[in-house]
This record gives sequence, C-alpha cells and structure tokens, in this order.
Amino acid sequence: SEYIAPPNQTQVHAPGIVETPQGDLIVSWYSESEGHDTDAAIWGARRNCGEAAWSSPFVMANRREFPDCNTCMWIDPQQRLWLFWPTIIGNSWESSLMNFRVSDQYGADSIPKWSREGLILLKPADFAEEGLRLLGDRKIRPPRGAIVGPDGQRAKLSDPLYQRLGWAPRCKPISLPSGRILLPLYSDTFAISIMAVSDDQGENWYPSKPLLGFGNIQPTLFRRRDGTLVAYMRAVSAPTKIRSSESTDEGLTWGPVTATSLPNPGSGIDGVTLANGHWLLVYNDSENDRTTLAVSISEDEGQTWAHTRHLERQPAGRFHYPAAIQAADHSIHVIYPCFLPPQPGSPESINANGKPVQFVTYANKHARFNEEWVKSKE
Repeated sequence: SEYIAPPNQTQVHAPGIVETPQGDLIVSWYSESEGHDTDAAIWGARRNCGEAAWSSPFVMANRREFPDCNTCMWIDPQQRLWLFWPTIIGNSWESSLMNFRVSDQYGADSIPKWSREGLILLKPADFAEEGLRLLGDRKIRPPRGAIVGPDGQRAKLSDPLYQRLGWAPRCKPISLPSGRILLPLYSDTFAISIMAVSDDQGENWYPSKPLLGFGNIQPTLFRRRDGTLVAYMRAVSAPTKIRSSESTDEGLTWGPVTATSLPNPGSGIDGVTLANGHWLLVYNDSENDRTTLAVSISEDEGQTWAHTRHLERQPAGRFHYPAAIQAADHSIHVIYPCFLPPQPGSPESINANGKPVQFVTYANKHARFNEEWVKSKE
C-alpha cells in the first residue's frame, strides 16, 4: 500500500477509483479545510500502468462558491468515464444537487476532458404515507446544518422539495445484463436510500422506489446468479450493523431493510463482485469506531462471510470511506482516507488551548492485494 500524496493538514474525504482500459488507475476525492467550506472541490490523481508513482493532484470539478462533496467514479460498458458528486447549495446535506460529468478522453498523462455534464434530478413517487407508517414513533436525525421546524424532520417527508432534493452518491453504479444502469444514492435528510435508474446508457435517469429503513444510507450493490440484487448499506441508527435490502425486479422496488450480522459504526462501506463470482466487502468491522478497516469475502453470495483480513488496525487512527474495484489482472484495489494522529509527546499533539489533538495529518491510501491475501491468516 502507499499514499496517493504525502499526508498533510488538508482533510480528504469520500474517494472513488477506476481502472482504465489501458490499465491505468484514476482516483478521485473531495478536499476541504473545515466543515462545508466553499473551498471544497473534487480532486483527482492517476497512476499509469507500469509506473510506481502517482501524479500530482488535479482538479476534476469545482463549483465556485459552493462545496463539492462525495465522489463516485465508474467506467461504463461503452468505456466512458463517469464522475458523480453532489454540490451543497444551502450549507446542509439536504440541499445537495446531483452532478455528473462524462469523458471519453482520459488517456495516459491527461486530465479527463469532459464531453458532457449535467444534473440528475429525481422525482420519486410520493413516499410520505408509507414512510410515516414505517417510521412509527422514531425520530429522523437531521443532517448537519439542517433547518428543523417545530414539526421536526417528519414534516419534510410530505414536502415534495425534500423528496426530490438532497440525493447524493457514495458507491459506484452497476450495469445489469439487460443494459440497465443503477446508481445508488442516499438522502441524509431522511437517512434512506434510492436508485437512480437509466435504461438508455445514462442519457436519462428516473428513481426507483426508496429503501425506507430510516437509518440506511450509501448503498453498495451486488447481483446474485438468479438476478436478485442485494444492497448493503451504512447504518446511521441502532442497531450498529450493516443494513441490507433485496430487489427481484432489477432495482425498481426493494424489500424490507434489515440488519445483517456485520458490524458498522456508522461509516461508509463498499463492495465488488469478483471475476469468480465471490463477493468482497470493505468496511469498519466495529460497532464503535473506525480504527480498523476490514476486507471480507463471501463465497455464497452474501449468506456467510467466511474470510476476513484487515487493511488497518491502529487504535489512534481513523480509516474509512473505502472504494474498491477489481482490475483486469484480478488484483483488488482499495482507496481510503486516513486520519493520522500526532506522535505522542510531540508539540503538535497539544493545541493552543492546551488540549490534546486527535488528528494532525490526512491522506488517501491505496492498497493492492488479491483474494488469496484475504483468505490467508494475518
């Protein structure tokens, strides 16, 4: 493993990764100095096939005066590079607008040249009645910066604006044998998920039925041999377990959201179906923190996860929001942000107010391994 760029004092978040047809790797992330400052932009770097070093970071998207956040990249069956990300227009995740860019010019030694860009606007069928029934007497955790009125977040369930605004990406799309594309999205407004669906190679998008678990966000998708789709999701409410839901109609409707046996401390996950049909999942295997980052393999399409090995196990660090792919040579690549602590006793371990500093430097790390590494003992 190696860092994409040397650790520094600028935070990095929510990366993506793709392998180009030539075997190059391109990664993306967003970077900010504090909270949702307006300097947050989408950055990228690349490592060409056969080379050891990553390029210097370059800007992939920057909406001036607005923060650009969670990145997601994908190369479609037509070999076009897609970049998805939300722009926050009102200082809260519930004000997210979904952007996309497409490139067919992203060859070696070049920053992607975008041939098309736009917004993905979704108009889900009104889900207020079903949502309130499933929600029961539970409360919805408002996203950071949200304006919460006297009726709380529940009132927003019946508001068309909040049903249509605030959808954001995290994990990569999948393409089904039928040609349908599913882009997994989530709403921090309601802590639910949805799929943006395209049946015309990404020209147009429409919404699936929402996955109404009210504690399930940022899905990653798998497809069983019988065609059933399985979404695994980050948990943002009790129990602290990865959530799941299944679809038997190519992602248009979804069954109940349930908790799996896999732990989750409220952090992002990602997965990939390997060339041999095995499923690989990357996640924080703790109910409490993000100090360990695990890779698990399922050989029975998610029924069990028999093999687990750790990319990170450092009690003082934080390792999270992984993005995973399998390359053409069957190697597995994972990129994830690292929040790194100061050296004990160093001057930077105490701030100006005399209080301990938790993290002082940040960096994206790239790990390369194969399935046998996961199955071998640590």
